[in-house]
Amino acid sequence: MSDTATVAATVAATEHDVEAARIERHRRFRSNTLPALVTVGPVTLWLIAFIAVPLLFILIMGFCSTDQYYNVVYSFTLDNFQVMLDPEYLKIYGQSILIAAISTAICLVLAYPFSYLISRTFKSKKTLLYMMIIIPFWTNSLVRIYGWRTFLSATGQLNTFLMAIGATSEPIQFLYNQACTVFGMAYDMFPFMVLPLYAAIEKLDESQIEASFDLGANMLTTIFKVVIPQTMSGIFSGCIMVFIPSLGAFYIADILGGGNADVIGNLIQRQFQSANDWPLGAALSILLIAITLLLIKIYQKAGGDMESLGV
Repeated sequence: MSDTATVAATVAATEHDVEAARIERHRRFRSNTLPALVTVGPVTLWLIAFIAVPLLFILIMGFCSTDQYYNVVYSFTLDNFQVMLDPEYLKIYGQSILIAAISTAICLVLAYPFSYLISRTFKSKKTLLYMMIIIPFWTNSLVRIYGWRTFLSATGQLNTFLMAIGATSEPIQFLYNQACTVFGMAYDMFPFMVLPLYAAIEKLDESQIEASFDLGANMLTTIFKVVIPQTMSGIFSGCIMVFIPSLGAFYIADILGGGNADVIGNLIQRQFQSANDWPLGAALSILLIAITLLLIKIYQKAGGDMESLGV
């Protein structure tokens, strides 16, 4: 065979290999990549458009300022973060953490035995107990909180009943204080504590509980030495899922607290609405996001399962 024929044969073989490789890539794209793009692509675009872009906008806005007409000036400044160190703001930060912490503790104390009861009850009764948790989600939380304000008001059903039985001669002021705000937070966030606790308690190793009793441990020792350590992931995730939303649930503090028990969410709401100071509102939002990320990081370092947080 001549050199020309050899070269032609080599070129033809190369072209054949290239074409075969192209066909194989196309086949793999259609069988693997294309289905993934079809299924994941819309979700990815949704997350970019409605989560990533708004968060980026908030981040940029937090370092801007406003002019005398409250128009946003897109020039880099740290003034908003200096304003956030105002003593009045620091007081609200502390109050927010206190309200969220107490609400979380109340939810944990009430939800743990309830979750344990659900996990250990007969299957026929589990549906009823589940419905007690799920049904409140069928009604908007704002409507439910307004319902509690009506019930607890001076002319509401509770005061009417107390005066009817002679327990008090005049209406009791249940509303517009920190205790009522904590009550509203705990009521609204209770399901978020129950669900992760139930998931953790369901996985509880019964043999270890039996072994604890066989070795002479009493009920209290078994709970603190065996049950709680095994369900710690549910406790952590439930606390985070209650604590973080409680910092930003401004509508509960407004409706039940009446401005006397503000949380960080109230500060953010006022900056974007009445004060018309979007950069400061964005800076406060960044603070709330930073607290959220910090708590999630602590949870992750403690060995928590991120899937239980929906992450």
